[in-house]
Amino acid sequence: MRVRDRRRLTMSLFDLAHACLRSSNPDEKLELTHAAASAWLPRLARGEMVPHEAAGPAPIEEPGRPPRPRLVLPRDVPQRKLSTPEGRAALLHAVVHIEFNAINLAWDAAYRFRGLPADYYADWIRVADDEARHFAMLRARLADLGYEYGDFDAHNGLWEMATKTADDRVARMALVPRVLEARGLDVTPGMIERLRSVGDHATAALLAVILEEEVAHVAAGSRWFAHGCREAGLDPGPVFHSLLARHGATVARGPFNRAARLAAGFSAAELDSLAAGAG
Repeated sequence: MRVRDRRRLTMSLFDLAHACLRSSNPDEKLELTHAAASAWLPRLARGEMVPHEAAGPAPIEEPGRPPRPRLVLPRDVPQRKLSTPEGRAALLHAVVHIEFNAINLAWDAAYRFRGLPADYYADWIRVADDEARHFAMLRARLADLGYEYGDFDAHNGLWEMATKTADDRVARMALVPRVLEARGLDVTPGMIERLRSVGDHATAALLAVILEEEVAHVAAGSRWFAHGCREAGLDPGPVFHSLLARHGATVARGPFNRAARLAAGFSAAELDSLAAGAG
């Protein structure tokens, strides 16, 4: 690691999380994320307390990201056929972009919300570390196909929901991991099968690894959503539905990956209710 980054590791947990979040160079963000995880996860596992800081988090703003890809409305992201090499690269690029956003989302969850148990910060640092690894794996595969991150347009939907929930930890846990990121549990199996059907077994294998690991990330959202509801003496079921309505979030149409969602902290009754609403 560069000397400058070693000095960063002497920062507080929150300052370091913010530095990771604000880094706009993907390689630097990956390097700093992995170093931060190596530095802090053992300390949190030993039960080290996260120091209270008088200064709260800075107002949420756009995270560090490279100049490309160009961000457009979701409806303006062109659809391409998987039967073409460019179409497969475009699909992969969309997932690469999701993983890059996921690094920022995890670091913002660690940075923005204060006064929580050490396990909370360990969870989101671990998620950031995983997402950085996923991004690197997929970006390398994209390079194998002759493209770079930024070669296709992308949208900013994940971060827009983070902005909406910047002042409400329970809403953040409900609507980012348990709605937007959980959708990946539903659609990735179909993506894997489609890629296999056109002979792209290398990309399909990477997505299979990521799908398995993403269950734990959504589970972290479920765990800390339930924790926030317990603190407030609230029933998570009605709270989840009220947050969906308040923030204009929609659960996409099924079918849902019930096995993955159950493993990620959804109850059977909750999934039945979501399926009925989506239908």
